[in-house]
Amino acid sequence: MTSVKELMKAVPKRRADSNKGDFGHVFVIAGSAGYTGAAYLASQAAVRSGSGLATLAIPGSLYGVMAAKLTEVMVRPYSETKERSFSLGAEGDLLRFAKKCNSFVIGPGLSQNKETGRLVRRLVAKLERPVVLDADGINSFCDAAAELKKSGGSLVLTPHPGELSRLIGKSVKEIQRNRKDVALQVAREYNIVLVLKGHDTVVAGASGRVYINKTGNPGMASGGVGDILAGVIAAFVAQGVETFSAAALGTYFHGLAGDMALKEKGPLGLIATDLLEKLPEALKVLG
Repeated sequence: MTSVKELMKAVPKRRADSNKGDFGHVFVIAGSAGYTGAAYLASQAAVRSGSGLATLAIPGSLYGVMAAKLTEVMVRPYSETKERSFSLGAEGDLLRFAKKCNSFVIGPGLSQNKETGRLVRRLVAKLERPVVLDADGINSFCDAAAELKKSGGSLVLTPHPGELSRLIGKSVKEIQRNRKDVALQVAREYNIVLVLKGHDTVVAGASGRVYINKTGNPGMASGGVGDILAGVIAAFVAQGVETFSAAALGTYFHGLAGDMALKEKGPLGLIATDLLEKLPEALKVLG
């Protein structure tokens, strides 16, 4: 079983002459009408977790609100559908900008618009650097799971049991009864890193590596908390950490930030932005 202490060695130390270009650029493709919060949380988590740069891609009509809300994250508007989600017309511009970036988050708040889903599948097939696929990004493959095997770069999937159930056609009860075995089976079948969220989150790699996370608490069962995890993992990848280690480290520090927030807020009032505020303190150990 992989240990956190071993994984921490993979995170690069910051030299005195470091600059933002040394720590990677995360490109977050997220959000739609009614779901701008997910886009905010994922992109803000990336900059809070050490990425040198982060850019948020957002449907064009949502640009104003996100540009006003985000200070450290760059925001770029893209072509949208009538429902104000990403349209297929955004593909070319997204791929051109992606050439500047080191890792990607695709999925938080994207909606389940069918055209947006087709765009997600096309992007995953063409992007050549690691992608963290979350939420509606995963849902985009529910009737096309085999396409995950054709990804252009390495993939990290971060489903909760319900999302994984829809993806692979197994019941939530069966997944929860055999969390480790199911996660390993899916990771091997699709050649991905799978982060099966929940109590004792399982991180499984196609090579058979497994990490069982012990941080985190029930107060984290709150909207937006998973979006933050996607951003944290992508930030570690952007800094040069390979995908399995990035997923395990991201899960550990995400839960640790949640545990720190719990001490101040208690389990009932804990919200996703409480985790964002605690991430820097949780990550101090990497100093």
